[in-house]
Amino acid sequence: MSVVSDSMNNANVHAEAAAGSVVYGDPFTAQLLALASRVARTDVTVLIGGPSGTGKEVLARYIHETSLRSAGSFVAFNCACLPESMVEDLLFGHEKGAFTGASQRRIGRFEQADGGTLFLDEIGDVPLGVQVKLLRFLQEQTIQRVGGRTELAVDTRVIAATNADLQRGMREGTFREDFFYRLAVVRIALPPLRDRGEEVVTLARTFLGRFGEEQGRRGLRLSEA
Repeated sequence: MSVVSDSMNNANVHAEAAAGSVVYGDPFTAQLLALASRVARTDVTVLIGGPSGTGKEVLARYIHETSLRSAGSFVAFNCACLPESMVEDLLFGHEKGAFTGASQRRIGRFEQADGGTLFLDEIGDVPLGVQVKLLRFLQEQTIQRVGGRTELAVDTRVIAATNADLQRGMREGTFREDFFYRLAVVRIALPPLRDRGEEVVTLARTFLGRFGEEQGRRGLRLSEA
């Protein structure tokens, strides 16, 4: 699912550095960051795929931090294991009296991220009914709060991530094809850490240094063993 260009594949890049919130030490990761930097200059939707723990939210934050939206909010929302009504309420908000217990208006994650970026993690778990509403936002840039009758224009960029096989979801009817293609204007695939060369060592050294600072034990080093 990666959209790394041939010129990027041929790039001779190797760095052990921190780019904003991203720590990396593998040429392929450097190529992905170069792609992410280009994507950040646009407002297109991005779908980041890869196994758990590969840094999908870190990459999404990097895109936000290097974009023209960096002064706005970065709002992260995990879509996993939530009932449809709760996902809809948390994303779009609700009006006072929309349901029992709705004693006042509450804005959702889309409005919280207005002018910034909304990161939808585990997008493959979103119920079909909510997928329809998300698709409408991607098409119209408007939302409707639960219990509301007014369409609200919201200037929010969407970045989504998943460790699921969305192609399989489309075949099985659990993920809408039209939603997928609206969501995945740019697709970035993060490989597992085991396939990222010396980056594991880079990350281990970084975390050791960070934990050493927190514990007042500066200068900790990893042995070759």
